[in-house]
Amino acid sequence: MKSSGLAFHHPVAFWLGSALIVAGVFSHMPMFMMGQHTHWQMVGMPMTTEMWVGMAIIPLGLALAAYGLMPRMAQMREAMQGDAGHLHFHIADGVPLNIEHWKLVTVLVVALAVDVMKPATLGFVMPGMSAEYQIGKPTASLLALVALTGTTIGSVVWGRVADLFGRRAAILLGALMFIGTAICGAMPTFEWNLAMCFLMGMSAGGLLPITFTLMAETVPAAHRGWLLVALGGIGTSAGYLLAAGAAATLGEMFSWRVLWLLGLPTGAIIVFLYRYIPESPRFLSNAGLVDQARAVLRKFSGNAYAAVERDDAAHPGAPVIDERPVVGVRELLRGRHAGITWGLLTAGVAWGLANFGFLLWLPVNLTELGVDPKAASTVLAKSAILALPGIGVVIWLYHRWSSFKSLVLFIGMTALALLAFAAMGWLQVRSESLVIVCTVALLVTISGVIAMLIPYAAEIYPVHLRGTGSGSIAASSKFGGILGAGLGVAGFFDHFALSALLIALPMLAACILLLRSGIETRGQRLEDIERAMAGSA
Repeated sequence: MKSSGLAFHHPVAFWLGSALIVAGVFSHMPMFMMGQHTHWQMVGMPMTTEMWVGMAIIPLGLALAAYGLMPRMAQMREAMQGDAGHLHFHIADGVPLNIEHWKLVTVLVVALAVDVMKPATLGFVMPGMSAEYQIGKPTASLLALVALTGTTIGSVVWGRVADLFGRRAAILLGALMFIGTAICGAMPTFEWNLAMCFLMGMSAGGLLPITFTLMAETVPAAHRGWLLVALGGIGTSAGYLLAAGAAATLGEMFSWRVLWLLGLPTGAIIVFLYRYIPESPRFLSNAGLVDQARAVLRKFSGNAYAAVERDDAAHPGAPVIDERPVVGVRELLRGRHAGITWGLLTAGVAWGLANFGFLLWLPVNLTELGVDPKAASTVLAKSAILALPGIGVVIWLYHRWSSFKSLVLFIGMTALALLAFAAMGWLQVRSESLVIVCTVALLVTISGVIAMLIPYAAEIYPVHLRGTGSGSIAASSKFGGILGAGLGVAGFFDHFALSALLIALPMLAACILLLRSGIETRGQRLEDIERAMAGSA
């Protein structure tokens, strides 16, 4: 079974580690159940011995589980060095979508929904947490800042883990970290919640780019683009709906704490679905595990010849893809991927500033444009509803027109929407209809940017750095969110027109960089994209 690429390298260590993590979470349950006598108010309660022991065995369990998923050190060293001359395949690009592809898509949608659900609960736990711990809004906002910091670091770290351990291993470790952070629900102090929230952010930040990476390397090229964009749209929407539904139902019965405890069952769902999460055949091939790569290919395409086609057979005399392989994150910023990486990073930071900064403060600033404060929420709600069909337009353009041109188009349109707000602010235009038009435009375009940004990154980087590259791009959007939150506290967004202009400028810079360095990925095999990148160097 180990040779199939569907099992663990050290199964006993993995399952023992998983059991320790679950046991560590359950050791906090007696403290939580004591809360039923105090209306689930646990602030000030002393930490029991069982809780301290549970907190100790959770990291031990994570270490054991990581060892259980870890390839042999020789394979890891080869993965770090990039392509070591192993056989490469055009993976299942010549076969139609089948039931195995749809199983994988379904499981990854579930994983992404769980990933989005966890940080989405922050907004629902803050009111109850603030009341129980008796903290003000500035102190409570630290929770979101710490979570964003965790997602930023986690996106980079988890991306590297995916390139060394494997895509499947990174997803399962992220799920186990979700389970471990469920103990937030029994923490009697705000400080412990901050620490757990950072760890939650790390696991959440990592799952997002890795799910895109695994799908990009597994589904046929003809369907890769639209499935990646649809995965992001559906998974994100489902995650927010799950968070809101849990808050509306369970939150009323068990207080805000139960929203943290949901990390146990939701993380366990991903672990129990592990049989439907095979390792990426491209990762296996790159690590020299040809037999395992073929086993995974048979799972998706039977023995169809079109699924396994040697690169050198398909392209006799083709140039070597990477004579000096890119081996580190810094090389992505200096090598042949430098221009496109800087463009994506700039777009990611600007998106974070717009989404977690400008949009966050937009309801307050709408009063400057003549919108009644009481009507501001209604205006935003109308705009959000009108913006919903936008994701369908994004999927159609990415799949039918052009991948990188669609991304550049939406980045440019986001910049234009921000410039329109800046002009309205400086010219003191007062029109609710115009405000709705500009808000709809901003919501549609900013949603389109994030829907395409990470999928595009998952397509353009080589196998041995695909997780690292897409993770870094995901981290840039979270880093922009940290900047946006910090600038908001500093009063930067009180200057409505100026803030819109200063965020539009890096958006425009990203457009220029991507127009110069971006390449087409629509319908192309990942190996051909890599050759195109090599040819443009």
